[in-house]
Amino acid sequence: MRKSWLVLGASLAFTVAFAQQRDSRIREYLSPVRIVWQQDSVQIENEHYLLSPGNGQADLSNSRVCVMRSTDARHPALLLDFGKEIQGGIQLVTGMPASQKPVRIRVRFGESVSEAMCEIDGKNGATNDHAVRDFQLSLPWLGVAEVGNSGFRFVRIDLPDDSVELQLKEIRAIATYRDIPYKGSFRCNDERLNQIWQTGAYTVHLNLQEYLWDGIKRDRLVWIGDMHPEVMTVNTVFGYNEAVPKSLDLTRNITPLPNWMNGISSYSIWWLLIQRDWFRYQGDWTYLQSQKDYLVDLLKVLISKVDASGREHLDGMRFLDWPSNENPEAINAGLQALMVQAMKYGAELCSLLQEPELASTCLETEVRLRKAAPQVIKPFLALKKKQTEPGMKQAAALLAWAGLMDANEADQKYLSQEGGHGFSTFYGYYMLRSMALAGNYSGALDIIRSYWGAMLDMGATTFWEDFNLDWLPNAAPIDELVPAGKKDIHGDFGAYCYKGFRHSLCHGWASGPTSWLTEYVLGVEVLEPGCRVLRIVPHLADLEWVEGTFPTPKGIVKIRHEKQPDGSISSKIDAPEGIVIK
Repeated sequence: MRKSWLVLGASLAFTVAFAQQRDSRIREYLSPVRIVWQQDSVQIENEHYLLSPGNGQADLSNSRVCVMRSTDARHPALLLDFGKEIQGGIQLVTGMPASQKPVRIRVRFGESVSEAMCEIDGKNGATNDHAVRDFQLSLPWLGVAEVGNSGFRFVRIDLPDDSVELQLKEIRAIATYRDIPYKGSFRCNDERLNQIWQTGAYTVHLNLQEYLWDGIKRDRLVWIGDMHPEVMTVNTVFGYNEAVPKSLDLTRNITPLPNWMNGISSYSIWWLLIQRDWFRYQGDWTYLQSQKDYLVDLLKVLISKVDASGREHLDGMRFLDWPSNENPEAINAGLQALMVQAMKYGAELCSLLQEPELASTCLETEVRLRKAAPQVIKPFLALKKKQTEPGMKQAAALLAWAGLMDANEADQKYLSQEGGHGFSTFYGYYMLRSMALAGNYSGALDIIRSYWGAMLDMGATTFWEDFNLDWLPNAAPIDELVPAGKKDIHGDFGAYCYKGFRHSLCHGWASGPTSWLTEYVLGVEVLEPGCRVLRIVPHLADLEWVEGTFPTPKGIVKIRHEKQPDGSISSKIDAPEGIVIK
């Protein structure tokens, strides 16, 4: 007997020792909250049972089942709403129809009602790219099937075959995510802003899978440029999370120099900027040191792309964000600004990593870039375009951020013109930051309410890959069938890589207001690596009070600001030991 136990123990140890990876995520099961639509409803009985909490177990009572019966002329279908965007799949628990044969169903996932109802026709943007969202499978008799791995809120189930009976005890969503606390928080007297902060946090949380993705339906990939706003949200909401360095390292390891990350020169710059910001917030000196060789060589590649006069000549794909993609003057100005930031932060990192000679070269290159900037910017400033046309606010934001344009000029001439018109979800974060540099906190708050808030008004529970206020007139929300004569805000809009239903409705780069509200309204600025020193200066604008928490490597900082009758601000700050507040 002892020998048998020894053999079993050795076998288990062998299995564990050779496991390649353990999933860091958990699975949670969610029942649908409503039935949005039915087809051939006379062929469906007791569909309300599907809204009841389930347990994932088939049983012999067969007492609470939804029955769907098809004929040669009628093929019933259901559209279920799980109440919020989810990353994962579905679980189907079946009953005991007289025929014990498997029953074939068709499943369609959708981030919107209309996406779950559409066909993949090659025209409307719907695809099975990255995650299969439209497929058929056979369900067992008296069993359980689990299927799907995508981003969705809605699921349509069809019974495509003639003369079959399907008994469904349960259909539950399987939500797969990291079970991590929201250490950061934000609350104020404006509930719309509170909801926007929380939605941005949830958007990034869903994308914080084994790696930090751009979107949970599409592309489910590590795009380094997209990661910068996401990482700032991670810093603000969750604090340290392993997915960030894992994603940075993954992209570094598959991108030998002098190649550009993701094939985009600006994305290699964003990798550098993320390294700087990640160290500033988390203070992980060991991790920063492990990046030294690549970081140093990347800086040398970037420096080689600057000519003697100080103009950048980045090759690869020259890219800021998709809406600005057809505005070369804006791209040229924006890339000059990004190169200034790369040299500025590169010098900072090289000094930390004891590379004084390269730090000096970075500073010299920054000076040349700044000197040449007026000539690069001049064609952009001369454009005879409205300030709200694609690329205009993007370039202005980067120029102000890099100090190549006066922040007040950038705000008044470009960023504040017509509010959120001309904003984009990715670069909206930098537009808001540049408005803050100009002291226009009221204007920034109004744009957050109108631009990101409009997505909430359209039924969003996560923020989208892109959004344009011009899409709103006569548009139907994503959580209802589109009435005749109305526009489909998901299927009828979008451009570039996100046309129609290909458009991702959960994209982490759109979370900018979450970190911005903590940085500028709650007023938390990190002055020294690891948050050892914080400056807390609130900007309440039209708000009466704001409170929240901010995660640091040494613990949680608790903050509350209240506007007094005379307009002054009364603040209460509780910081853990080892954190200096200025």
